[in-house]
Formats: sequence, C-alpha cells, structure tokens
Amino acid sequence: MLVLGAPLDPADHHQAAAQQALEGFTRSLGKEIGRGRTVNLVRLTDASAAESTLRFLLSPKSAYVSGQVIEVGTPQEPEGAPDGDRPLTGRTALVTGAARGIGEAVAETLARDGARVVVLDVPGAEQDARRVADRLGGTALLLDITAADAGARIAEALPDGLDLLVHNAGITRDRRLVNMPAERWIPVLEVNLASVLRTTDALLKAGALRRGGRIVATASIAGLAGNAGQTNYGASKAGIVGLVRSLAPRALAEHGVTVNAVAPGFIETRMTAAVPLFIREAGRRMNSLAQGGLPVDVAETIAWLAHPGSGAVNGQVVRVCGQSLLGA
Repeated sequence: MLVLGAPLDPADHHQAAAQQALEGFTRSLGKEIGRGRTVNLVRLTDASAAESTLRFLLSPKSAYVSGQVIEVGTPQEPEGAPDGDRPLTGRTALVTGAARGIGEAVAETLARDGARVVVLDVPGAEQDARRVADRLGGTALLLDITAADAGARIAEALPDGLDLLVHNAGITRDRRLVNMPAERWIPVLEVNLASVLRTTDALLKAGALRRGGRIVATASIAGLAGNAGQTNYGASKAGIVGLVRSLAPRALAEHGVTVNAVAPGFIETRMTAAVPLFIREAGRRMNSLAQGGLPVDVAETIAWLAHPGSGAVNGQVVRVCGQSLLGA
C-alpha cells in the first residue's frame, strides 16, 4: 500500500499537522496489517519525478521495506529515458565489500540492471572477489578501503569515471562498552565510517563521479535505534546518517550526484547464521512482517536509488527492515 503526501510547509502549521499525521497513520497501519503486506508514505514535490520510486514500492522488489517515509523532490537535471529492462546500461558501479553477502547481492543486482560492476574487496578475499567479478562480467579491485590513498587508487583504476559508488563494506566487533578495548573500537569506526568519508571526499574532489551519479552508503538499524553491545557499530552507522543528510544537498548542487543510504535490519547472511538460535529467531520476528530479510532485499533498494529515474530522491535513509520494532 502507498500513501501519497506532500513535504511539510514550515509557513503553514495546519498543512504541516495534516502531513505529519499521515506519517503516524502509515507507521501504525504497517504494524496493524504486517505479515506480507507493506505500507509506505511518499512525500511528493513533483509527481513526474516519482515514477521509479512508485514502481519500486509497488513491486515485490520492496518486499522488506515498510513503514518508511520517502521524500521525492525535483531533479536538478533532466534524466534520459533508461532502458526498461536494463536501466543501468552504460554505467559503471563500484561496490565495496562485494566478495560475499550483501555486497555480492548488490553487485549481482546492478549487473542484472546493465551496470558494469567493479567488485572491491580486501586482498584476503581475492578468490571470492574474482569469482564474483568473473561471473558478472565485471572487474575485481583489491585494496584496503581504510588506506589513506584508497580514494586515489580507485580513481586511478577507473580513469573514465564512475556513475555509482556503493559503500557496503562493514565489520562488527561487538562487546559492551565497559569491556571494549581500543583494538575493537577503532577498526569498526575506520571501516564503517572513516573510510567512507575519506573515499567519498577523494572521489568527489577528483571528479571521478560523473554528473547524474549516485552515492549509496550502508547504515543500519543499530545506528538509528542503538543496540546493546554495539556502541562502536551503532556510532559508525549513525555517522553514515549524518554524512548523508549533510552531504546530499551539496553533492547534488556542486557535482550533480545524489547521496542516500539504506539501513538494513535483520538480514539472513552467513554472519547472522552464526548468531545463537534464540537471538536469531528474535531478530527475525521483531518487525511488522515477522521475518528476516534477504541480501537481495537490500540490493533491490540500492538498485532503485541507482536508477536513472531516481534523481529526485536525495538525502534519504531508507530502512530495509520489515518495519523493525526497534527505533522510530
């Protein structure tokens, strides 16, 4: 189900009250109907710019996206008509942490949509990275994303430029703060946040991202709601939200590039399969759909944000969590 609204008008408190009421209605209805049925609110500035968003939210591709409020503004530049089945044809996408898990699913989905995919991962994952790249007809790029020169090396490896940058690489080093040594705190902030800031800045400064490009980062429900034992991870993912909200308007104005994030909830991966059964089952059921998500759910959401017709979607953090009961 889709609910259509308008952005809140700061000069009209009656309009703002009515539009904010739609948000409470949408989230409440999502929790009422649940179990295979989703409800989302789209706030429109220009209806003509919303086609890709409406198609996504009305399709099975958004099966794990519910209770979300998505704002669609006015594109800064007109988009050309994309190929219907392969809308990313002619575009180059780089996905970090793409040798396995969610990153691999993202690479597969973008390649399905026509993108030339660059599979970036650490040298220790070379075998998996090359396997994924070969299968998708892409290229493997092996480097440590936390290196100070990572952005420069990416730009050097892609002299013709880049259209889509997906910051997917991430790690966890869980422990309660009282027992967390620096060696568990620092790597999480470096991989999940600092490397994203550095490489994004370097690639924008170098002009490596072409106009009409997309940056999509991976946040997390833990960054929005917090999670015991994950102060390092939660901080790093909350930082991604801050990056998106601050950079998005400037990147669009100065570079013609949109900046958004996805915030996954419980996603069935090799990592979550190792979680104790009781915790795993609780994670699956603590959302309105009462089930876990799949890597492809995150991948399809990123593919929507990457679509040439999604240029009016900017500065958004979209939860892919089945409307998790944690957080807002």
